[in-house]
Amino acid sequence: MPLDFKSEQKKYRHVREAYQLKEKLIKSLLKKEGLDVSNFKLFLRAFKAEQKLEVWASQKSPESFILIKTYDFCQSSGILGPKRQQGDLQTPEGIYHIDRFNPTSSFHLSMGINYPNRADKKLGKSNPGGDIFIHGNCVTVGCIPITDDKIKELYILCVEAKNGGQSKITTHFYPYKMTDINHKSYIDKYPENKSLWNELKPIYQSFEKNKFVPYVKIDENGSYKL
Repeated sequence: MPLDFKSEQKKYRHVREAYQLKEKLIKSLLKKEGLDVSNFKLFLRAFKAEQKLEVWASQKSPESFILIKTYDFCQSSGILGPKRQQGDLQTPEGIYHIDRFNPTSSFHLSMGINYPNRADKKLGKSNPGGDIFIHGNCVTVGCIPITDDKIKELYILCVEAKNGGQSKITTHFYPYKMTDINHKSYIDKYPENKSLWNELKPIYQSFEKNKFVPYVKIDENGSYKL
């Protein structure tokens, strides 16, 4: 009988150590919020201006997400605005999902997102780059580092969600918390990003209102559409 995802991950030393140090804390966190460790979903939101990574969780059904943790970025690079090419030091902005787990990362533990997605490929340069991760340590050239200590917690949460059947952990990368006031202020400062940010704002607002992760399409022009 093949091993489940968690068992496969625990073959690796850093994952085993994470479970030894953080499993009780994670189970207690989920229980406190009324969530079953074997039957929950995750949703992540990153905010570049605030340098915050939010972790939301929900029962699989009915699906209504609650904020369970917020992690600070340990370091950041680039400026507000999307990533468009290899080596620009930018952190992406857009709608993504975690598509790989790296238990032997040079940055302790890491989870990759599916950058470049269809929008990035359409609107980016000839070499948009790749290998964008949420990881440990405290260095970055476009990724989101949250320290070795905190990545242990987030990695366990993501492993447990995937092990329970969540194939894609949706992850939204925003330039800032897209309130009306923030939106006007930042567009005034960075008018070149107005088109993208106007696409992302209703996605942000939809989740704020409903606490349900909206379905987002990418059209033939590389635009995000609810």
